[in-house]
Amino acid sequence: MYDAAGVRRAAGKQAKLLNKIVETPGLTSLQVSEKLVEVLGHTPIQVFVGAFIGVLVGLVF
Repeated sequence: MYDAAGVRRAAGKQAKLLNKIVETPGLTSLQVSEKLVEVLGHTPIQVFVGAFIGVLVGLVF
């Protein structure tokens, strides 16, 4: 859960910023053929709901 909400989400924010930097005219001379994936992590609500469903399924089955 820490990875889903923390580390991957931070990597997604960094990817979004890097995509903006590369797209800014005159700021860099790099030619990028593809954009970085920006949606990597989960929001805290998604993590909580996933944990709740996991516990619920574990108790039912």
